[in-house]
Amino acid sequence: MSIEQRLRRLEDREDIKTLAIMYGVIMDERDFEGIRRIFTTDGILRSADGVFNAEGLNSICHTYQERFNVLGATNHVLHSHVIKFSEDDKDSAQGFVTSHAEVSRQGDASVVALRYQDKYRRTERGWQISFREMSYMYYVGVDDYRDAIVSDDRIRIYGDKRPADWPEKLTKGQSPAWITDYLP
Repeated sequence: MSIEQRLRRLEDREDIKTLAIMYGVIMDERDFEGIRRIFTTDGILRSADGVFNAEGLNSICHTYQERFNVLGATNHVLHSHVIKFSEDDKDSAQGFVTSHAEVSRQGDASVVALRYQDKYRRTERGWQISFREMSYMYYVGVDDYRDAIVSDDRIRIYGDKRPADWPEKLTKGQSPAWITDYLP
C-alpha cells in the first residue's frame, strides 16, 4: 500500500469512527435528518431478538419513530469500535461496536449493554451505515439489574423475560465464528 493509500485508510477509519459516535448522539437527540445522513437509502436495521427489522431508509426512520414514542431521555455511549476494510472494495468496510445506553422507557429507568455488527459503504455523502444488527447482553430496568445479570433471561424490557443474545458461549454453547473476522 502506498503512503497515500495508507493515509486515505486512516482518514476513512476516523470518518467511520465518527459515524459510530454520532449515531448515539443522533439517537439521543431524536435527529431524523441525522438518521437520514448516517444510513444508506437501502440500509438495513435489525436486532438479534427480531424486534427491529427494517429495510430502506423510510422504514428505518419509521422504526426509530416507533421506538422514540416510548422513550424519554437516553444516553448512548460507545465503548470500542473495530473496523475492517474490504480487500476487494475500497468503498466497503465492516465494523463491530460495543456500547451501552441509559434509557428512560415508558417512565422507567433502564440500562442496556449493546453490540452492533455493521457494514459501511462510502457514498456521495461519505461513509454511511448500510447494515446494522444490534444485540443485547442485558436490557433491564435498573431495579431488575442485580437479578438479571446473573440470569440467562436478561432481556426484560418488553414485559417478559427473554434469553440474552450474548455471550454466545453461554447462550448457544459455542463461541461465535465471526470473532475471527475482526482480529488483526
